[in-house]
Formats: sequence, C-alpha cells, structure tokens
Amino acid sequence: SGQIRGAGPFSRGQLHYLLTNPVYIGRIRHKEMSYPGLHAPLIASDLWDRVQARLIAASARPRGRGVCPTGSRILTGKLRDATGDLLTPTHTQRHGRRFTYYVSHRLIAGGTDPSGWRLPAEALEASLRRILAAHLRKAAEGQAMLSVPEATAAAGLARRAAELADRVEADAALIGSLITAAGLRQGRIQLQLAAGPIALALDVPPEALAPDLLAFDESFTLRRRGVETRILAGAMLPAPDPLLIRTLAEAHVWARSLRAGKSLTEIASATGHSEPYIRTRIPLAFLAPKLQAAILDGRQPADLCVARLLRDGSPMDWSEQAQIFAPI
Repeated sequence: SGQIRGAGPFSRGQLHYLLTNPVYIGRIRHKEMSYPGLHAPLIASDLWDRVQARLIAASARPRGRGVCPTGSRILTGKLRDATGDLLTPTHTQRHGRRFTYYVSHRLIAGGTDPSGWRLPAEALEASLRRILAAHLRKAAEGQAMLSVPEATAAAGLARRAAELADRVEADAALIGSLITAAGLRQGRIQLQLAAGPIALALDVPPEALAPDLLAFDESFTLRRRGVETRILAGAMLPAPDPLLIRTLAEAHVWARSLRAGKSLTEIASATGHSEPYIRTRIPLAFLAPKLQAAILDGRQPADLCVARLLRDGSPMDWSEQAQIFAPI
C-alpha cells in the first residue's frame, strides 16, 4: 500500500515494555508470572536487577524532582521473594504520611499474583538488624567467627564482634553494606553477608572468616493484623502494642462505669462509640492478671491483638486463657 512504518521515536510506554520484558534474561512471561525459557539470556541478571530497581525508583519520583523520596532504599537489589522475584522499594501516602514498602516486582508491574510480597520497609529492616546482631553475638560466643578458631585472639575478636553488633542495632543504614543478598520465603530467610566490611570491623583477613558466618538462615514469619503485616523474625524483643494497651485500659474504664450503675447506652453516648463496639471490648477487662501484665510489658504472644480477641474471644477461666495464649 506504500504505507511506511517505523522511523519514529519510542514512546515512554514502549520503552518501559522493552526494559521490563523478561525475555532478555532468558525467561518467558505468561500472564502475571514468568518462567525459565529455552533460549539463552541476552543480558546478565545483575544488570537486569539494577535496571528494574532504577525503574521502580523513577516511577515513585514525582515529575520534575531529581531525588526519589521513597524513603528507605538500603536493601535495593538485595531482596528476593520465594519465586526469585526482586523486591524493590515503593511508597504510598496516607493522611499526609509516607509509608515505604519492599514489593515483589511483578506486583509493581501491574500483576495481581497472590504469592507476591509487600513488606513494610521499616519493620523489615529492623528485623534484619536484629537478626544480624544476634547472629554476630552468637557466633562470637561460640567462637565460630573464623574458619580456624584462634584461642589467643578469641577475647579480642568477641569484643569486636559485640561492638559490630551494637553498631548494627544503632545504625539503621549499616545493614545495607553488610548484607549482599537475602532470600525470603514463608518460614525462613536466607542471608548472605559481605566478607570485606565484616573482616575490616573484626580486624581479620576476609578469607579467615567462617563460611557459616557469611551465609546463614533464620526464622521469618508474616502475620496479618487487619491491613498491617507484622514481621516475626529471629529472637523477638518485647514490643508493646499501643492499640491493645489502649483498648485494655478503655475496657477497664467501661467495666467500672457499669459497676457504678451506668447503662451501656449512657457509656456509648459519653464516649461516642456504639453499644456493640463497647460490649465486645469490655471482656478484655476480665483477662487473667498475668496476661494483662504481659500486654502492658509487651510480652504478649506475637499474634495476640485486638482483632484476634474480638474474632476468637477468650474463656473466662484464667487457666484456660493461659493455655490458649501461652507463652505469656
């Protein structure tokens, strides 16, 4: 027909499609998933990962600004989910606050795969700091820092390891230089550490470090709490639940009002809550004293929350509560 095609500039959409097409790393896309193909990759996986991280950062940047405000990005390019998909940082705005997440790339690219991960960045990084610090201390106590332990240098090495662990807990960005890769799946997380920075901090040659020090795995579990994802990883430290504590305190106030002769209608009118809302929460005032003390101290079971108590309820017998909510 004489019609000429081509010789035109690529649009943004066309460029984005090319840069996110997994065929170039030897994979085939089918719907929301990608699978290993029979063809050889055209580019290296590490180059692909860097490009994807840049694309995600650029998509989160407001037009006209040169700096991406996604918040924490210290683990960009280092996290992968159970399918091997890269977890990249993104953020959302709610009520004027910015919330940063590490999200499976296939979800950011528009997919709805239920196996994709969406983890709150601050909680994930805090969990990894705790895991790494505990790992360093445990290795020092067991003299497992070096491939060939040296008795004469053990005390000094343990001291330097403890100092490094303290720095990991105090410096939120330090894990970005110490962790080279992390593979996450439900139940476990596999971590690989950078030999150079750790050897420098411990004042030993990198080749002297024990392999088990640089590559290890740890427990890692996600618990849903309403719209919130709670990360349970490594040794859990006491963590008071502000919502649970506030609801417990309100339950005591409302229970005292009932004993003083006020009706549920009067309490609801005074507080601005509905009667069903108050009725379902008053039973918290009758939890076992030991359980209430654990809640105030932050020693309650990790999955104990207001939503669980409202959904499952609790027996009036304190010994039964101890069995259900153990350990407390």
